[in-house]
Amino acid sequence: MAGVERLRSAIEHLAAIDRASCSAGEREAAEWIAAALRDVGVDARVELERVHGSYWWPLGIPSALGIIGVVLARRGRRLSGAALGALGAAAVVDDLAAGRRWLRRLLPKRSTANVVAEAGDRDADRTLVVVSHHDAAHTSVFFNPAITEFVGSLAQPAPGQPPRMPALMLPIAAGPAVAGAAALAGARRLATAAAWVCAGIIGSLAEIALQPTVPGANDNLSGVATVLGLAQSLKERPLAGLRVILVSTGSEESLMEGMWAFARRHFPALPADRTHVLCVDTVGSPHLVLAEAEGMLQLREYDTDFKELVAATARELGIDVRRGMKMRFGTDGLLAIRHGIPAAMLTSVNEHGSASNYHWPTDTPDRLDYARLQDALALCDAVMRKLAA
Repeated sequence: MAGVERLRSAIEHLAAIDRASCSAGEREAAEWIAAALRDVGVDARVELERVHGSYWWPLGIPSALGIIGVVLARRGRRLSGAALGALGAAAVVDDLAAGRRWLRRLLPKRSTANVVAEAGDRDADRTLVVVSHHDAAHTSVFFNPAITEFVGSLAQPAPGQPPRMPALMLPIAAGPAVAGAAALAGARRLATAAAWVCAGIIGSLAEIALQPTVPGANDNLSGVATVLGLAQSLKERPLAGLRVILVSTGSEESLMEGMWAFARRHFPALPADRTHVLCVDTVGSPHLVLAEAEGMLQLREYDTDFKELVAATARELGIDVRRGMKMRFGTDGLLAIRHGIPAAMLTSVNEHGSASNYHWPTDTPDRLDYARLQDALALCDAVMRKLAA
């Protein structure tokens, strides 16, 4: 498998590129990753997809609808106000759950770049998709480590209980929903409060939109390095009995748009009973975590049998992997769950229960825990070979 210096070199090169979703830098990174995969003999290509490329507009517009609904209710048009609030709440739920995403379909589109590489036994009946992402997030005052570590601490378990994060995105859906309900009921004070919540959401999203992107070494060049390392391993130790699709998506930070496009293009040809998806996202913190469930509003469980396979493999390798965490995020693994494909998601946390340097300018290559990254690579490689066997 790839040595730590080779992984570090790849991360350092990509971290120097501004990789905002749908940007020229994201495309440059995708082309570099595809070339690196081809250098080790993997058939890799860049697939361009049309997506929106942000989350501030798809989530901000529903809050604006909630405010307009309150204004209409104040003018006696309570039914219209309630309808706008309900429409806004429905749009948020649809977007955060990676549903049909009808609002995004109405918004302007740009190109995002997915890297897709086929390796292993390409004639095999079974398939493993290993997915990471190469775009980087915008920073924000809300991602200050003091805040993210406090939120992470909330997920730490009480004695005898599994860790569980709070539903951080719930206010974005609740704002327009409460605004609509208050408009219908004629509850002026509640409507005013809901309108202020919606205004706060819009302001918060605007602040994020105006901030620069971070280097994104942990989130998620650590995952990209894992994919590159697997390609090197397949070159050194060819695999029979399993088709392996290595994927690095663009526009994951705009709420999984790259993976949404990959699923639309490729999942129909991947039978759910013969396919597994392993998502590797942010594996450069001190403690590896095998997520039990994920979802920004509704938690969706990862496949029990596949989780047990990953956990058992970790034990055999002597790799410590934490269990029990239910993630209130949306990574590319969530799309596999939505499509009924057995999936697992490998991530990592620090001693505070949060990803190190999450969406913060200090997410640089020198701050990665390369020992954990190597553990993640060794674990993914062993899982891949178990599935082949």
